[in-house]
Amino acid sequence: MAAPRGERPGKSSGGGGLGLEQVADLLRDAIKRGEYPAGSSLPSQPELAREYDLNQSSISRAMAMLRAEGLIRTEHGKGSVVLEVPTVKRVRRIDRDYRTRPTGSSFAEELNKAGRTSRTELVVCDSVDAPADIAEVLRLGESEQALLRKRHMYAEDKPVQIAASYIPMSVAGSVDIAMPDTGPSGMYARIAERGFGPVRFTEDIEVRGAQEDEAVFLNISPGQPVFAILRTAFDKDDRPVETCLNILAALQWKLTYAWEQDVRS
Repeated sequence: MAAPRGERPGKSSGGGGLGLEQVADLLRDAIKRGEYPAGSSLPSQPELAREYDLNQSSISRAMAMLRAEGLIRTEHGKGSVVLEVPTVKRVRRIDRDYRTRPTGSSFAEELNKAGRTSRTELVVCDSVDAPADIAEVLRLGESEQALLRKRHMYAEDKPVQIAASYIPMSVAGSVDIAMPDTGPSGMYARIAERGFGPVRFTEDIEVRGAQEDEAVFLNISPGQPVFAILRTAFDKDDRPVETCLNILAALQWKLTYAWEQDVRS
């Protein structure tokens, strides 16, 4: 149900109807002011069509604009439901040494700083045939498999991130290296013991539309923008020893990168 209130913002009073972009603007502003809180439903499209003197096709396009922005999603039996859009920083510190850094989760650190409670669920830990793009990044041989560790990450009980880490089996040795479960830094220490310690990292960042399975978990609409961040670790021989694909809803995260100046005399 929509939040109770009096006359809706921008309600027509007998004059000409508003344009679809104006309707989207008014509803967007009302959502941001809290008149439609997270979890509430917007009025139905027929209601909005009467309210703003527009046909339902125009209202449908206005709703599509709000869905594309990640403000609402369509749910069966509830109509257009307002989504929570928290913003969390994802801070990456360049050239941090995994050997001296505590093995805690940077994901947990970021959410704790935002005053939120993190939870991570390991949903896959197995030897798999890596997707073609991952196999190319890791320079896998034709028949070589990779250790996949896939995690679903939550803020409180709200899904906010997917992380899928791939390690060549020639580096991992066996699936047993992943147990007991550990964060990225802990795994780097374990593969270092096998002679594959990372010495440099890269991150490739792409903004693309959410795939169906990603949208279902992140509770967003398919096609809504997500950050697809591929972090790859290399050893001293410049061999890729791990790559991790992180998927985050773009409207929920702010990316921040920090590094220290290399001062040379």
